[in-house]
Amino acid sequence: MRILIVEDQPDIASLMAERISQSGYVADRVGALAEAMEALRAYDYPVMLLDRRLPDGDGLSILPEARRARPGIRVLLVTAMRSIDDKIDGLDGGADDYLTKPFDAKELMARIRAVLRRSESIRGPSVRVGAITFELNSNEAFIAGRPFIPPKRELLLLEALMRRAGRAATHMMLIEEIYGLDETVQLDALKMLVLRLRQRLKEEEAGAEIHSARGIGYLIRES
Repeated sequence: MRILIVEDQPDIASLMAERISQSGYVADRVGALAEAMEALRAYDYPVMLLDRRLPDGDGLSILPEARRARPGIRVLLVTAMRSIDDKIDGLDGGADDYLTKPFDAKELMARIRAVLRRSESIRGPSVRVGAITFELNSNEAFIAGRPFIPPKRELLLLEALMRRAGRAATHMMLIEEIYGLDETVQLDALKMLVLRLRQRLKEEEAGAEIHSARGIGYLIRES
């Protein structure tokens, strides 16, 4: 799962990205409204963390366009504008939640989890293939009811495949969903990741296999 951070202060953006990555998500960072809209048109973000005071305008100004580009996105305003009127303007302007700076990193993640729960009806609660169940909103996987906790990249790969269960995901789709905007990734890295997850699912008797779609990408289906 990818989360978009729209923040022009590098230290704050780095703090948010680090905490989000530690929680098993991919964090993409941009520092301006124009860059945010480019990212939203390119990737399906379930959550956007949006500052208000940005070099090219107020973060609130892009919310209507952001909603048109990604109707299901949840927006958490993270800003130093802390008056009651500011909060009312933000929530009335279309934000789902409002967090003031400075903030606690644990609270940030709790707010993200909360807005993800609100999107359950849009994104769908879970997907099942074989003995694997993937909870899309909590980013958790289970095999025959047991928690399945592989390394972060493997979990992101499993999520990307489970979202398209029975359909092929292209190499480019998978690379974009597993790795952040700041990373340059070769196809061989994806191949090795697939091999590791494929072996892990076999060892766990998952009842599902990752298949290669020649020249296209990969798909997961019941064994």
